[in-house]
Amino acid sequence: MHYNWHWKVFFDRTHVGNDIYLDWFISGLGWTLAVALSGWIIALAIGGTVGVARTLPNRWVAGLATLYVELFRNVPLLVQLFVWYFLVPDLLPEGAQVWFKQDLSPTTSQFLSVVVCLGLFTAARVAEQVRTGIEALPKGQRNAAMAMGFSLAQTYRHVLLPQALRIIIPPLTSEFLNIIKNSSVASLIGLMELLMQTRQVSDFTSSQFEAFTLATVIYFTLNISLMLGMSALEKRLRVPGMMGGK
Repeated sequence: MHYNWHWKVFFDRTHVGNDIYLDWFISGLGWTLAVALSGWIIALAIGGTVGVARTLPNRWVAGLATLYVELFRNVPLLVQLFVWYFLVPDLLPEGAQVWFKQDLSPTTSQFLSVVVCLGLFTAARVAEQVRTGIEALPKGQRNAAMAMGFSLAQTYRHVLLPQALRIIIPPLTSEFLNIIKNSSVASLIGLMELLMQTRQVSDFTSSQFEAFTLATVIYFTLNISLMLGMSALEKRLRVPGMMGGK
């Protein structure tokens, strides 16, 4: 198969304002990063709380946390996105429905839906990493802290979590990379993130190979850069005797 690559297409004008097609990729990358970072903040906050709750001695609290994890981890992400975007707004009070469907711009409502969806979905996975990190610590850590007069909250805050969070940096890095890749589902509800912009460029120019090749390079470069950064952070925060720390 002989194919004539046309890389200059990215610098052609789109005939929509003064943009060139490369501007669409840059805009899409911006939305991808905004979705991923916003969802990651939600995932860390809720996932950390749920993960800690799963290790508490209170069976009711631990049970509710487990229910959350199993619910969000075992329902496909695409189903959850459609629920948040199409179903949940109809369940809101009338004033909130008007605000979400009419007052907000379509882009804002799409952004909010996908951020909440990705945040809660990823939180279930983060919770499992936090739980695993805490349970990987020697039992004596908790017992020693309690023997010294620490309350349960102080034991988690000063003893368990600082060590557990360092241990789980590698799996958290994987989840961070996953949320960037999972942000592409936003294209299915119309948000103009990187994948949606790639498809639009492909349709406008009929340069499918060039468009998707550039998108692949962007995703790969972004994820490799983040992975290298997190790897450096992991080495800096290693706990002696754990994670290969010396």
